Amino acid sequence: MTKKTIPDTLRIAIAQLNPTVGDVAGNLAKAREARADAARQGADLVLFTELFIAGYPPEDLVLKPAFLKACERAAQELAGETADGGPGVIIGTPLKRKSGTHNSIVVADGGKIIAERYKIDLPNYGEFDEKRVFQAGPEVPGPVNFRGIRLGIPICEDIWGELGVCETLAESGAEILLVPNGSPYYRTKVDIRHQVAIKQVIETGLPLIYANQLGGQDELVFDGASFAIGADKSLAFQMSQFEDAVDVTTWKRKADGWVCTEGPMSKIPEKQEADYRACMLGLRDYVNKNGFKNVVLGLSGGIDSAICAALAVDALGEERLRAVMMPYRYTSKDSLKDAEDCARALGCRYDIVPIFEPVEGFMHALTQLFDGTKEGITEENLQSRARGTILMAISNKFGSMVVTTGNKSEMSVGYATLYGDMNGGFNPIKDLYKMQVYAISRWRNTHVPPGALGPSGEIIPQNIIDKAPSAELRENQTDQDSLPPYPVLDDILECLVENEMGVDEIVKRGHDRATVARVENLLYIAEYKRRQAAPGVKITKKNFGRDRRYPITNRFRDRD
Repeated sequence: MTKKTIPDTLRIAIAQLNPTVGDVAGNLAKAREARADAARQGADLVLFTELFIAGYPPEDLVLKPAFLKACERAAQELAGETADGGPGVIIGTPLKRKSGTHNSIVVADGGKIIAERYKIDLPNYGEFDEKRVFQAGPEVPGPVNFRGIRLGIPICEDIWGELGVCETLAESGAEILLVPNGSPYYRTKVDIRHQVAIKQVIETGLPLIYANQLGGQDELVFDGASFAIGADKSLAFQMSQFEDAVDVTTWKRKADGWVCTEGPMSKIPEKQEADYRACMLGLRDYVNKNGFKNVVLGLSGGIDSAICAALAVDALGEERLRAVMMPYRYTSKDSLKDAEDCARALGCRYDIVPIFEPVEGFMHALTQLFDGTKEGITEENLQSRARGTILMAISNKFGSMVVTTGNKSEMSVGYATLYGDMNGGFNPIKDLYKMQVYAISRWRNTHVPPGALGPSGEIIPQNIIDKAPSAELRENQTDQDSLPPYPVLDDILECLVENEMGVDEIVKRGHDRATVARVENLLYIAEYKRRQAAPGVKITKKNFGRDRRYPITNRFRDRD
């Protein structure tokens, strides 16, 4: 190709979409639709996200030969369709080659695959364990020649690690870096991605386009927020967060390289909105991708069940939520009224199923075994387990998934009942501490997030926010009878869980040593409960399960 025929304009579409792991045919259909959309917008090239054909992360699915064959076949089909003269594609798919099974991308144009590239730096920390199922690319390949333009295509972790992938691409002639990503959400993650991209731009002198996946996959939420950093280190474009889009950006060749002259500039939500929308998206995709028609939850009149009900209505619509109040002798009049007011504000179905008879039936059945013992936590937990059984019966009868409603503070210290309030299929607030639950509840009462199906106005009654939290398993009970005040508890837990701080360091923050030691002990001994808990949306940098994997049998305590 002569110099005169090399284009000086390149229109790149970023396909920020929501694939489903394992749905190869469905993901291929999404890719086709996105390419057609990009063609209508005049794009030359469509950049998809990491492992788009397979869905990300596919985990051990890539150990199944039939799955790998299906993915490659889909990629070849899409490549063949580029013979129509429309935009080329860069799309992620697993590929099995002589060098191993690779996290790969294929570049297709003119009806064929013109290049393959393999991920070099496989992440093996936090929520990632790609080294279990993939082999790293054998070497850093050179740029891909796409219609005369040399594109460097590092894959996700290749720009995060220290292997120098981007520098090698720049040294071998790349003109622009296009990066397909599967980067999950946690608080402040957008800023961190920008910083990582700017570092690579500084080191290479090249502009960088960062295309990120959207959607919920089990505990992970991929938030999109795709962007580009220009060679001058400025934000060249910013796509929306938590929304799917196919946005076309225009790049012009200038004397000193490629410059983005046209692209979206969306505002990234503030902290409370971002957390709420992550929980909403995670719940919606978990329910819909797993084929549940609707959901059911126990609406107790407390803050946790109220915010979960709000999330369910926003995610799925009022007609797909059944809220059930299950009162016992310790259920207050306030709780009865608050639960009803919340359900009415949300517009969802609201049922009352008293649990006096089943609880008393359990007590009667155990009278002889429990004779001579003192009534206490065992009897309290029978109430919770009766409620859990009722919710599971509703689930079995009507095909509704049970939404469980425990927050991270409670799950950290075991303030939850196995086979009781821990029953359920998914927990949208599992990774939110109690004070964060209050914060997003206040936020939701004054805002309606984009894409929400629920109403505006106060949907969580103010009394629920104002009153002291209580499990109401005995007379005049409050959570603070058993736990430190939540602002204190949450700070200690964040130090222990997110920051892995020692007891001495936490005490220096102003906490009582005995309280810190007690919370640390509760955190360790509750591990067996967390192993049996429902999955839930990852919001913090270190959630239970994927990020924090402690042994159940564990005698370590941080003592002098």
